[in-house]
Amino acid sequence: MTPTRAPTAWAPPSATHRRGGPARESPSTTLPLRHGTDPHQRASHAVPVAEDRMPIRVLNGEPSYIDLLDALNAWQLLREAARTLGRPAAASFPHVSPAGARAAALTVPAGELTAADRRAWLARLTGVAPLPALSDPLSPATGTITSGRPERNEDMLEDRARRLAAKILAHAPEGWTGAVLTSTANEGSIDCSGGYHLPGAAFPKPVPNSFDELRLLAAEVRGARGWQAVCLEIACRPSGEYRLTVCEATLTTLTGRDGGALLVLDPDGRPPQPGAAQEGGTAAPSGDPEQAVARLRDFVRQRAELLDEPVELPPPAGEAAVAETERRIGATLPADLRALYRLADGDGGRYLFDTYGWMPVASLPEAHRWVREPAWFGWELGRRTVVFDADPADTVRRCGGHPGWIPFATGEDGNYLAVDLAPARDGRPGQVIRVGRDFDGGPEYVAESLTALLGEQLELMAVGAYEVDDDFLDLRLPPRPRGPRQLVGRTPDRVLPTHQAVHLNDAPSPVDLRPVTAARALRRLHLNRCSTTDLAPLRELPVEDLRVHLTGGDLAPLAGHPHLAALALGSAVPVDLAPLRAVPHLHALDLAAALVPHLGVLADLPGLRHLALDRTQWAELIDGGRVPGTLAAARLVGRDVTLDEALAWAARLGHDAAPLRVTGTAEPGGLSGPRGRSAAGR
Repeated sequence: MTPTRAPTAWAPPSATHRRGGPARESPSTTLPLRHGTDPHQRASHAVPVAEDRMPIRVLNGEPSYIDLLDALNAWQLLREAARTLGRPAAASFPHVSPAGARAAALTVPAGELTAADRRAWLARLTGVAPLPALSDPLSPATGTITSGRPERNEDMLEDRARRLAAKILAHAPEGWTGAVLTSTANEGSIDCSGGYHLPGAAFPKPVPNSFDELRLLAAEVRGARGWQAVCLEIACRPSGEYRLTVCEATLTTLTGRDGGALLVLDPDGRPPQPGAAQEGGTAAPSGDPEQAVARLRDFVRQRAELLDEPVELPPPAGEAAVAETERRIGATLPADLRALYRLADGDGGRYLFDTYGWMPVASLPEAHRWVREPAWFGWELGRRTVVFDADPADTVRRCGGHPGWIPFATGEDGNYLAVDLAPARDGRPGQVIRVGRDFDGGPEYVAESLTALLGEQLELMAVGAYEVDDDFLDLRLPPRPRGPRQLVGRTPDRVLPTHQAVHLNDAPSPVDLRPVTAARALRRLHLNRCSTTDLAPLRELPVEDLRVHLTGGDLAPLAGHPHLAALALGSAVPVDLAPLRAVPHLHALDLAAALVPHLGVLADLPGLRHLALDRTQWAELIDGGRVPGTLAAARLVGRDVTLDEALAWAARLGHDAAPLRVTGTAEPGGLSGPRGRSAAGR
């Protein structure tokens, strides 16, 4: 972003929200602003205080409100620095906090710098942060000046590590024997775990808030290596000695009950969506363009009479605008939705569709971009993802996202109404569904068409099923099921036919699973802190995610199971894995809590993408040369796994993480003491 001189004012989304209709905007003097990294929130906007004079020009990307504040703060610093020093400078202001600044070290007087000299220095100064602010324009052509990231000042990295170690030492409790802090950080987020080890303590004592130190340290490493995300571990001793180990976050340490490490072998690997294999619908669309237009006109008229306000919908969307949207999303809109856009280009913030705001046609491709693919949060969460059936069943595909879902109305909270162009067997093209942030368990069926939805709204108006609140009409819609229907309890005798997920916690063991067969659409079954001896009742159930502990019996009932995709198995008796060879869709397997005499069977599972084992099991598998070649991710399970152990394990799997290590000595709360040493590689 390039600031000039005129100030701006921020306007929240409420300026166009619900009350009072849309705010007056001029596209040339309005700067849309994202809500942080939330892709679903409707944009806020910045408008200049001086009319028709936008002080900021966006050169690339989509800024957020915090980006705007960061840019303005950095601009003020660099403006003064460049004038005072007479040389190019760069700075970083993440989240309105100065994280670093750098000025060019010139060997010639500043007045003798050529334009090429300044561009070359600015190219080097971009190493101050992944998204730096620069005092001078940087031409895209200067990207060829350096073949890679400029060499970083190792003193800066060592200084960051020493500062973090000093803080850990300064807050150490009496009697501590050591401290370990681990973190995974990228440009947008950071996590932290670990703490001080005390004799006899079951868990580490937390270290005081160190997010700022970790963020700055991670930024230094990302800039030095060009990594998008990093995993780091710093270990300190009471003597002041510390050791920092950092690697790219394709290898990360894990926290929680089982702990360990996760290695991503195929960054593009994803488990398949169950809805991709569902039988598609063959029924014809039921939407009627003329009836949809007539119903919308009638609804808008009745709404205006109730609210005592004039009807002022936006002008129609032009045919060229509709065609361009269809080209960008790669699909033709349903005939009834197309007809409504010939009547008006959205509802101008009046929330005409089931409390959702009807979007202008030009907004559809951007919304479609966020629902065309399922959200992905990595293998640690994604390996056991289950998408539940909509109600009625087999109307909507069981997917977390689909190119055939076209959002047309927004709740401005990350949720959308969408038309479904790729329905399941019993659905219709053009049916209306709910998708988005609150529907990660599966989409929700709303109506067989947009025409039908408008008809339902008119019926509610006719029977007085509405409330008028100032200038907003709230229809009393009949309750619709939201999210998965699940049972969480101690016994399976309360399972109902509608349950799609069952979690049995601390149930009397062995658990008799026969009552679970009442849930004919069961997709997830977890036995937590309890066990069973017979898996036969699961043979005919469509369970995809199974967590079970065996104290007897075997896996024979799972042979040939057509749905099972993820299995977490524990056992008190040796278990033969051979029946899993005949499970066609098994892609995730956790055996860390199981007694498995012959792990070599794993190499015969053609669809296995995620495998979790303890250190002994991994050693057996690697030594025997039976690591499955299909793995996209591997997990080493163990609460005491260090990053160094994880790096050695990853190397045995053929992954050289090229870690960066820094060692040294720090003093509590200070920076004195011997300077650290940094080294790359193992």
